Amino acid sequence: MAKKQVKRKATEFIEKKKVKDIDIKSTEEDEGLQEDLLQNISNEDNDSSDDEGAAKAYQSDDSDELEFESDEEGNYTSKWDANVPSENSDDDDEEASGEEEEINESDIEDISGEEEADDNDDDDDDEDGISDEEPISSKESNIKVSSNNKEIKKTKRAEKNKPNDLNTAKKALEAQNAKTNESLNNLKNELNDKEQIAAAPANKAEYEDSDTSDEEDIRNTVGNIPMHWYDEYKHIGYDWDAKKIIKPPKGDQIDDFLRKIEDPDFWRSVKDPQTGQEVVLTDADIELIKRINSSRVPNPEHNEYEPWIEWFTSEVERMPIKNVPDHKRSFLPSSSERKKVSRMVHALKMGWMKTMDEVEREKKAARGPKFYMLWETDTSREQMRRIHDPVSAPKRDLPGHAESYNPPPEYLFDEKEQREWLKLKDEPYKRKLHFMPQKYKSLREVPAYPRYIRERFMRCLDLYLCPRARRTKLNIDAEYLIPKLPSPRDLQPFPTVESLVYRGHTDLVRTVSVEPKGEYIVSGSDDKTVKIWEIATGRCIRTIETDDVVRCVAWCPNAKLSVIAVATGNRLLLINPKVGDKLIVKKTDDLLAETPQVDTMESERIKTAVQWSVAEKEEQEKGVRIVITHFKPIQQVTWHGRGDYVATVMPEGANRSALIHQLSKRRSQIPFSKSKGLIQCVLFHPIKPCLFVATQHNVRIYDLVKQELIKKLLTNSKWISGMSIHPKGDNLLVSTYDKKMLWFDLDLSTKPYQTLRLHKNAVRSVAFHLRYPLFASASDDLSVIVSHGMVYNDLLQNPLIVPVKKLQTHEAREEFGILDVVWHPIQPWVFSSGADATIRLYT
Repeated sequence: MAKKQVKRKATEFIEKKKVKDIDIKSTEEDEGLQEDLLQNISNEDNDSSDDEGAAKAYQSDDSDELEFESDEEGNYTSKWDANVPSENSDDDDEEASGEEEEINESDIEDISGEEEADDNDDDDDDEDGISDEEPISSKESNIKVSSNNKEIKKTKRAEKNKPNDLNTAKKALEAQNAKTNESLNNLKNELNDKEQIAAAPANKAEYEDSDTSDEEDIRNTVGNIPMHWYDEYKHIGYDWDAKKIIKPPKGDQIDDFLRKIEDPDFWRSVKDPQTGQEVVLTDADIELIKRINSSRVPNPEHNEYEPWIEWFTSEVERMPIKNVPDHKRSFLPSSSERKKVSRMVHALKMGWMKTMDEVEREKKAARGPKFYMLWETDTSREQMRRIHDPVSAPKRDLPGHAESYNPPPEYLFDEKEQREWLKLKDEPYKRKLHFMPQKYKSLREVPAYPRYIRERFMRCLDLYLCPRARRTKLNIDAEYLIPKLPSPRDLQPFPTVESLVYRGHTDLVRTVSVEPKGEYIVSGSDDKTVKIWEIATGRCIRTIETDDVVRCVAWCPNAKLSVIAVATGNRLLLINPKVGDKLIVKKTDDLLAETPQVDTMESERIKTAVQWSVAEKEEQEKGVRIVITHFKPIQQVTWHGRGDYVATVMPEGANRSALIHQLSKRRSQIPFSKSKGLIQCVLFHPIKPCLFVATQHNVRIYDLVKQELIKKLLTNSKWISGMSIHPKGDNLLVSTYDKKMLWFDLDLSTKPYQTLRLHKNAVRSVAFHLRYPLFASASDDLSVIVSHGMVYNDLLQNPLIVPVKKLQTHEAREEFGILDVVWHPIQPWVFSSGADATIRLYT
């Protein structure tokens, strides 16, 4: 529309030149043309880019009649009220009149196309000028030009009907062209001076000289608010004059694409969110952004690798506080200082005081030597992550003289050393050398290694059968593996010294037993005698002779009865020792003298195995009351806790090797119809109706009421020698001939909770104390080891087992040591009987 208006106005203006008063009109047009040209020049100086640091004024209007309309090519232009003339339209008219001065009448139609093209560029510039920033000085010139344009339009309307010819108009245009150029230059220089004067104070920013990084944006006064609040408005904020800042025209994607292709500065243009203007970044800004993105220091002049300047020295410098010369009296000797120095010298001579050097040397000696890894370190990242194999290959020791084919004579074994070396065949780890040195005259006489093929075969089996797995080495301190045991002082009382030795037997003492009240002790020996001793004095009160070797004795645990069960040969003797309370002795005789009525008939299997009988007169005088004859030799006797039942063991009895006798009814029972092995010993449970039966390798627990097997304990040993049960009945202690003791937790597992290897030879007997948390073991190595065995009521807490004392006072006789051990029922005293025919008391 603007281009067609320019073309139409140009033709109308040529026709208007035919009026008579052409001089008056030409002068008015000269003034208007000069103002329009100046207005165009000032618009060309404005740039659409936003220069940082320069304060600029924005064209704004407070009227509500401001609208935008687009032409045929899609460009937005401002549409003003009908009463207000447009500056762009006036510029178009003046540009058209300026070009008409140079064209001929015949070329108007040909040149009109070029004028349209030029007018398009001018229109674009004028449209951009609406939103561009203008200096304050340009406002005055715009006001003057608009007033001149109004006068020109009035003259045009008044002279529309006056005819004139074209030649007159041409001459008038040529005349006024010279005047226009002259006035144009004058006004241009004048305006440039005004702009420089007006822009000088505005170009200086408010905080230009300051060193702050958070400067306020002085172009928009809305502050730090979300700018999307202005999305529905035509303006984007307010300037310092409280006028609206009009939003710049927005193009579509096609315009952005064309700008991207045609504008060389498109890639460095960014949009200012405060004003909506596009800002062209300078080379310095782009370089700064690149350095920030690459994580470098924004200042290119900063050197990260400047030489270090040590402003403060690391050495401690000692400076005098004052530099005043010493007074003369300071050089005079002081008697107190002389005495002090003499005392210090004496202390140094006596070693009471040490110099600083001596103290430092002692500290170094206490710290010990320092070792360093010369070639590698194990604190590197790879070593800490266990990437490499942490377990180094074992290195064998260098061969010594003993491994030579011709060793010195002192390295060769004699007959005694050979016997000791061969004796340790089952325990090769105890040998000093894993081979026997041999002597050859020359290397040619050395035979081939006899075990070469077997060792190679075993090595191949190891490589074939062992899993190919790498296991990480666990760095475990030795202190962590050793349990933290309490001090023996905290576990007292327990026996520590030998108090009494009971001598009287002539052969080894196999067994001992203590009276329930703790006043007397009975012992059985291979000299076919049973002796009763007084514990307090060590005096032998009574000696009872038997017909055979006494294998076992057991005092009845019922304190209301005074009965001793003695196993000698095939007979079980029930003896009244006649010691202690006379009423109890008489009551026992009366009880054993009564013969109960037997209603049931005994089977032939029991009759052939055991027979009850009353002792003869000779034996009655010795104290024997009842004799129970078995068909095989008896090895062990044990009482039930109530004192009415007694069990005997005959290892050679096969299916009838274990028998249970009831004293009150004088009858016997065979609990097992089939033998599960060679029975070594039996034991009654202190609380429950259970019977523990120990064979050579295992321990079985039977319920006597239900007559069934409850549990089988696996000892993993070669031969069981004895066992003892804890007074509470939840833990069992088993002794074996292969030098170890086994602690079983009956509620936990069928396997041993703890295996104790405290003795160096066969363990013959073990025993629990009835009141104290103590147990003892006797072995052929002539030692009695007393241990602390605390059992807690809390099932989640494991028993505490601590060896506290080793008692070794017996003498060896034909490879036999201590045969039996038993505790005092009340005191923490232990009795031991040995092959040296003595009984020893440890308290």
